[in-house]
Amino acid sequence: MPLRHLLLAFLALPMLAACVNDGATYEIDNTREHVLSLIREQPYFWDSRVELFMVVSRMPACMRRHSMGAGTRASRVDIYQVPSGAFIVKIGKRMYATETQNCVNFVKMTEDPPGGMGKLMGSFRENNGVLVFVPSDDAGTGSAE
Repeated sequence: MPLRHLLLAFLALPMLAACVNDGATYEIDNTREHVLSLIREQPYFWDSRVELFMVVSRMPACMRRHSMGAGTRASRVDIYQVPSGAFIVKIGKRMYATETQNCVNFVKMTEDPPGGMGKLMGSFRENNGVLVFVPSDDAGTGSAE
């Protein structure tokens, strides 16, 4: 009987290994206390979709996790900062506006903002199977993780 349980556990390992549950962080002012973090969750190995979440944090004042719906492992998430200090999060054609004053606002946008997208700070993307934040060449801030 114990051998059968052990065999079943070994057979389940490849199925669990195919799931994704990871994240990466953009440090807004080069501190771990003011960040935007992307979280990817793939609960079922047979489903190629991953659920995407953005954690907006300015500690100790606030931290919130916001759902951005489904994507794939290859989904690229771009981060723009507008002059007011707010951020635009772009996944393909979907866009969200967020801020770090109280971390509550996370609004789906239906069109480009009138003042433009702002400055591209960088992108979350998969690199060799690992989710990372890649700062844009002209951002000058942030860190890869």
